[in-house]
Amino acid sequence: MFGLKTTSFTTLIVGVFIAYVLHTCWVMYGIVYTKPCANPKNKNCIKPYLAVNPRIQLSIYASTKSSVTDGANLNLMLKMENFDVNSKFERIVNVSVPKRTRSNGTLYTHLFLHHVGMLPWHDSNHVYAIGHLTTYMIPKPEEINLITGETEAQQEADGRAETKVADQPVAHWRSKLTINIMADNFTFDGSALPADVHRYLKLMQHGRTMQYLPILFVDELSNRVRDLRIINATSIMLPLTISYDAISLGKLRFWTHMQEAVYSLQRFGFTEKDVDEVKGIFVDTNLYFLALTFFVAAFHLLFDFLAFKNDISFWRRKKSMVGMSTKAVLWRCFSTIVVFLFLLDEQTSLLVLIPAGIGAVIEVWKVKKAFKMTVKWYGLRPVFQFGTFDESEKKTEEYDTQAMKFLSYILYPLCFGGAVYSLLNIKYKSWYSWLINSLVNGVYAFGFLFMLPQLFVNYKLKSVAHLPWKAFMYKAFNTFIDDVFAFIITMPTSHRLACFRDDVVFLVYLYQRWLYPVDKSRINEFGESYDEKDTVKKLHKE
Repeated sequence: MFGLKTTSFTTLIVGVFIAYVLHTCWVMYGIVYTKPCANPKNKNCIKPYLAVNPRIQLSIYASTKSSVTDGANLNLMLKMENFDVNSKFERIVNVSVPKRTRSNGTLYTHLFLHHVGMLPWHDSNHVYAIGHLTTYMIPKPEEINLITGETEAQQEADGRAETKVADQPVAHWRSKLTINIMADNFTFDGSALPADVHRYLKLMQHGRTMQYLPILFVDELSNRVRDLRIINATSIMLPLTISYDAISLGKLRFWTHMQEAVYSLQRFGFTEKDVDEVKGIFVDTNLYFLALTFFVAAFHLLFDFLAFKNDISFWRRKKSMVGMSTKAVLWRCFSTIVVFLFLLDEQTSLLVLIPAGIGAVIEVWKVKKAFKMTVKWYGLRPVFQFGTFDESEKKTEEYDTQAMKFLSYILYPLCFGGAVYSLLNIKYKSWYSWLINSLVNGVYAFGFLFMLPQLFVNYKLKSVAHLPWKAFMYKAFNTFIDDVFAFIITMPTSHRLACFRDDVVFLVYLYQRWLYPVDKSRINEFGESYDEKDTVKKLHKE
């Protein structure tokens, strides 16, 4: 009965997951596909104004004002007469930065699509869009050589050394401006107009026909953190790359939804750097790879939940540490905390930081269970009490100690040498940053080491003793999924290499499972054997 309940719950979760994936696919189909007007002669049909091939002009201005009614306070950056919406282009212009913007102010860009020979504000049928040329972000702290005190030469060349407000958001220049126009010859059905398109439409009456003016769209997703540049008092002229390309209706609708999702993250408190990771997923990949990323992320979420469920369930009912190393549990706790502090120091995306923090809390809880630790309070003073271990548990410790003894002879000197080399040759923000980086490099190296004792125990006993393959396989699948995310989400190189490191250990586990015979009577690293499980199942059936 117990096994039936567990299977039913897992089946329910998988069923919910499948329903979620199918629902998401249906929603995405509704976004990228828009039903056209069935009968073009119907009075509810809205036809494109571009179909009559009007002579239009693209004018792009810069201003410190967020709204304009005439040409006052506008600085013309680019003007393209007889603009062809189907012709892709890229221009680099030098923009004069006003004093107000150099004093930590904001600079906007105002874009107009209007008829040739007319000023935009004099053309009643012009199309207007607004974008930001600046954004606010806390600048990255300056890195120095902790021995010589030498700073980055580029910091001084860019004038960044004058910026002292490292703990407050300062104005950054967006060096790229990407704009799009929906160029599809598409006829909308006025009675079934999508809400996400309606707000971008500007309608005009042409005889008996209703027409919509070109849809002008400013692509905010293309603005990446790597393209930002700090604005200071010396930033009088700054380069701006203006890129244009036509966009299909399906991609426009998809892009508007994604852009709105990014705005929502910012309203919830995500910083420019955090949402930049999300932008990278959409901007730096094509649509086919993006679809693959969605399915990969969905499966990652499923396996994460199932692995988490099995892991927590196992540790909650665990009474004995037979077959498991307390040193390994303690090391995993220490290494997880160090990795979390390292990611925090590197200002890594919250997409990576939050799961690492949750993992650190869980590992602390496991240490408490592994050492049979209880905490008693005498007033404000906590007293920690530890349980005792039996002979079987001490036997496992002996194998682990033997494995660690051999491997540490190589890895200890390598980690110490790496810490000294990085101190002499690599620049850091502070001594704390060097310490955390040195520790995390050791963690990634010794993390590999502390995954090996179980392999060594299996080798000594010539048996895998039925390791908990169910929970293990969930984590193994997630390891391979992490390999995909290692190329998509920005993260430190050492953290990325650690994802591939786990693959090797998993393959060795599979090899040992094939190589060694199965001994169902032996206690595995989780304190269980198949004989005991069969006995429990029979008792439940009776």
